Amino acid sequence: MIIVNLDVMMAKRKMSLTELSARTNISLTNLSILKTNKAKAIRFSTLEAICAALNCQPGDILEYDGGVAINE
Repeated sequence: MIIVNLDVMMAKRKMSLTELSARTNISLTNLSILKTNKAKAIRFSTLEAICAALNCQPGDILEYDGGVAINE
């Protein structure tokens, strides 16, 4: 499972969702979906814009949780 830590990086940079939207030209709706971990995918261009605006690396935003799911 991939976890999106967008809210953490935004807090570290003291940036609101509205400001990030304005800086990246990404809609508030799409950023909100990412922020709440409801996204199924992310384009590299979107990730690049977010990293540029927050002055961070993709690994600062994306985290892999390798927990094993048990299938019954």
